[in-house]
This record gives sequence, structure tokens and C-alpha cells, in this order.
Amino acid sequence: AASRVWSGGARLRESAGLLDWRMVALILAVKFVLFVFAVQAYYVLSNKGVGTFYGYLEIWNRWDAPHYLDIARDGYVRTGEQRLWLVFYPLYPWLVRAFALVVRDYLVAAFAVSAVASVAAGLLLQRLVRLDHDEAVARGAVWFMLIFPTGYFLHIGYTESLFIALAVGSFLAARRERWLLAGVIGALACLTRVNGLVLLPALAVEALDQYRQTRRFDARWLYIALAAAGFGVYLLVNKHVAGAYFAFTTIASEHWYKSLTWPWVGIGEVWNSMWTREPAEAAMVGGAELFFVVLGLICTVWSWFKLRPAYAVWMTGNWLLWASTSFLLSTPRYTLIMFPLYILFARLAASRPLWNAVITVWSVLLLALFAGQFVQGRWAF
Repeated sequence: AASRVWSGGARLRESAGLLDWRMVALILAVKFVLFVFAVQAYYVLSNKGVGTFYGYLEIWNRWDAPHYLDIARDGYVRTGEQRLWLVFYPLYPWLVRAFALVVRDYLVAAFAVSAVASVAAGLLLQRLVRLDHDEAVARGAVWFMLIFPTGYFLHIGYTESLFIALAVGSFLAARRERWLLAGVIGALACLTRVNGLVLLPALAVEALDQYRQTRRFDARWLYIALAAAGFGVYLLVNKHVAGAYFAFTTIASEHWYKSLTWPWVGIGEVWNSMWTREPAEAAMVGGAELFFVVLGLICTVWSWFKLRPAYAVWMTGNWLLWASTSFLLSTPRYTLIMFPLYILFARLAASRPLWNAVITVWSVLLLALFAGQFVQGRWAF
């Protein structure tokens, strides 16, 4: 009994240590500055006002965000345009629906879910990086995530913050050898985005790395397979709504022109399309897509030399997942979830102050540009 009390007390102290109030303040400060900047950008570039506080939120409700609200409000439907929203995974809109029962508004609920998830993502990433690096690198990794050029998706009605929190949380649980927890959190990640499936090989490699250190098999590693259960639930949703387990693939192919192919096919299509677009569109759509594909590839290769094998597998699997499509789209946003990239940035910044300045300025300038475009309703990933 005494040992159980001691163990429970240790876990309570560990949980309290996870809540770094300075980091929470930093995340909230970045969120506040971003939202204020977005309103000012909307005023200046659109020559329109937003009116009330609710209007501050509505200017972010663009592109995929309203689809998640539709699912939260109406569920998945079989007819009409909303039947296409089956391609969006259910955990985020389910949480929005739950929060809406309290706040009585789906848009406010979406921002509330993302606010909680963004704070969790930052705290968990800091804690994960601390396992291998000093405090400066841990804080630097969170900082570079917050100011990443598409970092605004962490704070609005999209799945990025929730997914990063779950993915990092699963890795953290695995690193602490809490494999059941790692599998359960992995299942939730798979209920949020298809990228959650990359946790299966990544966590398996982490288990293999631990085996190399101990030379002992741990049956708890089998809990990694639980992550697939989240994807299984999503397939059941497809079957219930559309009559086929993989209905989402048909919708993605027919309406978003997305199907699996070799990476160079989609990359080549983006390259060729750049020369037929208007200059501004070519820069935002073609140029940015290609730049982040290359950035993701470089950092993926870099991770194999500098980071844990499990992190390198995570980078590789995610890069291949969104690059191996016939229609390359939203790569700057998809790169956001490749969290080991921020560890690479932080390590480089900690050892070379010049690179710290370069990465920070580059990130903040593009964050301002992309966010300003997004709130006006223009395509910004």
C-alpha cells in the first residue's frame, strides 16, 4: 500500500512539473499577438471591420474549418455536399460538439478545443525534448513550433494542435515505457488524422531501440498495436455512413483528385503548374508547396543523422504520406506536424546564434504573410 501511495505521489509531482506556467504564458502570448495581428491585417488589406469579438473568430473560419463545424453540429451525413466531409476524421469535431454543450456555440467551441490542445502540444513537446536535451533546446523547439510559418493552424478550427498533442504524448509515454498509454493515445491520434498510423512503425522502432539497450523482450510493446484501433473506428464510421469501409478514399480521389502515387509525380505536377499560373498564385501555391516539400525532405534526411531513429521514422513516414499523392496540396500545413523538425531547429539555434536569428526571422515573416492571406479568405494552406 505504501508503495502505491508513493507511486501515485510521484506521478502527481510529475504531472505538476509538466505544467510549466512560463511556457503556458508564452503560448498564450503568441496566440494573442497572432490574433491581434490578424485583425489588423484584415482591416488594412480588406478595408473592412470585423465588428464584435465574435467577428475576430469568424475571419479564421475558412476553408476546411467550416466543414469540421458541420460535422460537429450535424454529424456525418449521407446526402448533399456535406456527405463529402466524410474525409475528415471524427475526433476533433466530436470534441467540438462536446465543448459546444458548455459554451453554446460551435465556433467558440472549436477555438476552445484548439486552445487547450495548443497548450498541451507545447507542454508535451517541451517535456519530450527534455529527455534528450537541455532546457534551452526544449524551449527552443516549442518556440519554433509556435512561430512556424503555418503555426496559426495551431490556434484555429483545425486539427493540427490536437494531433500534435496526441502524437507527442504517445511518443512521451513510449519513452517513459508506459506502453498501454502510448497505444491508447496513439489510437486517439489515428481518430484525428490518417498520419496517426505512422505512430505504428515509429513506436515499433522506439521499442526496438529499447530492446537493443536491455536485450529483453517486453510484452507491453504489443500495446503499440492499439493505435490501429483508432483507424478501425474511422473505418466503421465510413461503413455506417457510406456503406464501405474505405469510402473516404473514393471521395478524396473524385473530389480532391488525391490518390497514392510516387512522390515525384505530384511534385512534378506542381512544378509544371507554376508556369501556367499568375505570378502571385504561382508563388503562394506552387512555390510555397515546393519549398516545404524540399524543406521536409532535407529535415527528414537530417533527422536520420541527428535524432532518435523513432523520430526519423516519424519524419519519413509523414513526408512520404503527403508527398506520395497525385495532387500535392497543403504541404506547408502538413509540415507543421513533423515535430522533430523543431528539435533540429532548436539544436542548430542553440549552437549557432546566427542561425537562430535566420530561422526566427524567416518563420515570423512567413507566418505574418500566410496568416494575413488566410484571414482574407485567400488560399494559405
